[in-house]
Amino acid sequence: MHPPPSNNPKKTQDLFLVCGLQSLGQHCVAVLKEYDVKVNAIDDVQPEHWEVPEVPSLLEKLIIGDCRKPCVLEQAGIKQCRSILLVTRNERINIEAAFAARRLNPHVRLIVRSDKQNFNKLLSENLGNFLAFEPTHLSAHAFALASLGSEAIGYFTLEGQLLQVIKHQVQAKDSWCNGKPVHRLNLTTRRILSHTTVSSDPLKELFGWNPEAEVQVGDTLVYIDVAYELAFSEQYTNKSYRQRWQWQEFLQGITAKNFKQKILQFWQSYYRSQNQIRRIATIYGITVLILWFVGIILYRLYYPDITLQEAFYATAVLLLGGYGDLFGGVEFRSQSEPSDHIPWWLRFFSLGLTLIGQAFVGVLYALVTDALVTSRFQFFNSRPPIPQRNHVVIIGLNRLGQKVAALLQELNQPLVGIHTTALDPGTLPDIPLIIGNTNEALAKVNLSLAKSIILVGDDNMENLEIGLMAHAINPATSLIIRSQDRHFSDNIAPLFPYAQVLCGAALSAEVFACAAFGENVLSLFHLSEQIVMVTEYKIEEGDTLNGLLLSEIASGYSVVPILYHKYRRDNYSLMPWYDVKLYAGDRLIVLATSSSLQRIEWGEMLPRLWQVEIEKALTTNAIIYGAEEIVLITGCSLATARQWMNNLPGVLPIPLYKHQAQRLVRALTKIQVLANVIFIGQNSSST
Repeated sequence: MHPPPSNNPKKTQDLFLVCGLQSLGQHCVAVLKEYDVKVNAIDDVQPEHWEVPEVPSLLEKLIIGDCRKPCVLEQAGIKQCRSILLVTRNERINIEAAFAARRLNPHVRLIVRSDKQNFNKLLSENLGNFLAFEPTHLSAHAFALASLGSEAIGYFTLEGQLLQVIKHQVQAKDSWCNGKPVHRLNLTTRRILSHTTVSSDPLKELFGWNPEAEVQVGDTLVYIDVAYELAFSEQYTNKSYRQRWQWQEFLQGITAKNFKQKILQFWQSYYRSQNQIRRIATIYGITVLILWFVGIILYRLYYPDITLQEAFYATAVLLLGGYGDLFGGVEFRSQSEPSDHIPWWLRFFSLGLTLIGQAFVGVLYALVTDALVTSRFQFFNSRPPIPQRNHVVIIGLNRLGQKVAALLQELNQPLVGIHTTALDPGTLPDIPLIIGNTNEALAKVNLSLAKSIILVGDDNMENLEIGLMAHAINPATSLIIRSQDRHFSDNIAPLFPYAQVLCGAALSAEVFACAAFGENVLSLFHLSEQIVMVTEYKIEEGDTLNGLLLSEIASGYSVVPILYHKYRRDNYSLMPWYDVKLYAGDRLIVLATSSSLQRIEWGEMLPRLWQVEIEKALTTNAIIYGAEEIVLITGCSLATARQWMNNLPGVLPIPLYKHQAQRLVRALTKIQVLANVIFIGQNSSST
């Protein structure tokens, strides 16, 4: 991983090589330079457009040529490089250049832009020190999460456990957090990432919150916890329950005063939700039932001697076209006079029943035909119907759009896709799809009731135009626009505050750059306009993390440890406590920003500005237990801790981080040791 920093005040700069200066390559150069390293680049032509204008001044050397040729790689300094980033848009060129680079420098780290997952796995096993990413996959998570419109700002899986990052504004009803100090919210299944009061700005550091601060209504909490089930998927798994509940609510809400209004509302709602044939069938069905009831009454009144059952069946025979059967010599068993003596108006009514019944049979045939045609169409095109409400509309099903759709499907989010040309039948077969002109398609996707709209087309201006049209139709929906140009994003984001404008290249470059330093980035999410990466470390001898407590790593580098796996142990700790010390062979997964990863790379920890003053121990046992707590939280030896506890009052001569110091005071207070924290200023030593 990372060696500790040299004692030489002049830091030696590593050399990195970027091959391919399109959008992703330029952003990679900019991110790498933030780590204070040297960067060379190779491109096959002189770039005409600099999406990141400062790139030419950031490069030590720009070589124009084919990055697959050994002479070009040698000219760019491949033998002195720590890592090479192969990020051209041609996957074959990237892999061939990786072979050439490995032959020239057996130790160089290869970071390749490629989507051939199986092939990449084989290359990693055979070449070693090889990582491959596909920018589409990396940025797709950001687009998918932005579209959910929930409190969740991140989802990822570790060791089979689904974890979620939640951004929550505290409400008065939140008994789990309201009125409690922040440190009490940390559990074995939850870690606080940020606590921001109503009057303060979002924190720039993950560990910048005050553990003793009391959570108030209106505060914003960001935390990570284990997601046993996705909150927004429950809406759809419990659909039948919701429908029963809605029927129950409808029936209970009917009173004598609003009966007519309720029935009218129900009819309007039902009528709008059906197609034309079903509307006609519904009207005919109601008419037939009314006439059937009227026929039973008339025959029963005119022939009081017949039974109710005979009146029922007689009317049914007429409705099914049996006029001739009823009036062609067929008489009721208890009929007192022949059917020829039936008055003309009753005969005319009976004829009307037959005609209406025949028409109803025709409507039934139409319904059956419609169902058969629909089922046959669905047999050849098995895509589901377009959702009615609370769905995501994806406009542009290119590679990025398809990846976003797949991620949303995994999260059980209803969605519909719009694309200008037909897709392969095997592409996303489980989502509804509209093919054709985008402007016309917007009228077919129930946009007025959609949750969010994602525009991931390849044309910036077209994405913006369609986005503005969609916003005009439904101003309440979330709008997520893809930009291929960072300047375009920076310019339009302030002008259209209701839209989230995401630049895929800028998102992916962070991961490529971090991977170049040896980090294994597992996932990422956005927090307060920063990219937070889920990063895995395997501790080696001489690493900047080796021998440190998790509490020191968390506060010193502003990261949040979320998984600890001790060397040669089968079990792992999710949301580990911070009194664990790292050793070679251990595995650690943290949440970290780019600046935090830079600190780890350089071994530059934040200064320790706090100490603990111990006044006295109230019992003899408190002295013994107090020494144990000091060892656990500070990492000092037991003999040293006992010496301090036997010479009270006094200030522990070891500088600590604020979270460490406050935790130690809380632990000492529980065992009847009086202590408090002291701020010692900027001049304390740091390691």
